[in-house]
Amino acid sequence: MLITLGVGWLTKPEWTLVFAAMTGLNLLIGRAAGMSFGYANGLDHAVVICSNVLVETIQVLVLYPLFALSWKNLVDVRRLRRVLVEMRRSAEASQPRVARFGMVGLFVFVFLPFWMTGPVVGSIIGFLLGLKSRQTLAIVLTATYAAIGVWALLFEQLNDLLATYGRYAAFASVLVLAAAVLAVRRFGRWRHAAPREADE
Repeated sequence: MLITLGVGWLTKPEWTLVFAAMTGLNLLIGRAAGMSFGYANGLDHAVVICSNVLVETIQVLVLYPLFALSWKNLVDVRRLRRVLVEMRRSAEASQPRVARFGMVGLFVFVFLPFWMTGPVVGSIIGFLLGLKSRQTLAIVLTATYAAIGVWALLFEQLNDLLATYGRYAAFASVLVLAAAVLAVRRFGRWRHAAPREADE
């Protein structure tokens, strides 16, 4: 992927910049932000879908093994420890609900577009449930690809609906929604931490 970006920068820098920004938004905020940005900049279905499939597949195939190996104390990932701890907390919080329905529950968890229900957290839940790596990856990646397909159809309709407000209207809507979710999440943490500090 890095080689592709490098070659693209030399041949089509404007297109490569859009592609790189879409990738970064996917990693930092989520697929909704990345895909809506891609569509807002005129990328077609094939490019947006394939690039997001690639990015999310890479995330799972890198972070899932790192988590599993660090859990077994086979590798030391100090630089990623904070990220892995955060993902583990999210996975452990959702594990009881997913465990109730087994592999179907894992598929639905990854497929649904809620905060922190992405493929990496889903793969960690699969690990915590004791599923084999092949089962976990098959379920998580299948659900991820299905979700990307649904997002693509959704943003096609959303872009048409909001076109009168500008080409970035759908992207801006996603950013506002993501910011609201993040604010609610941080407020919830603050409220949860406040009683502890008062007790101390």
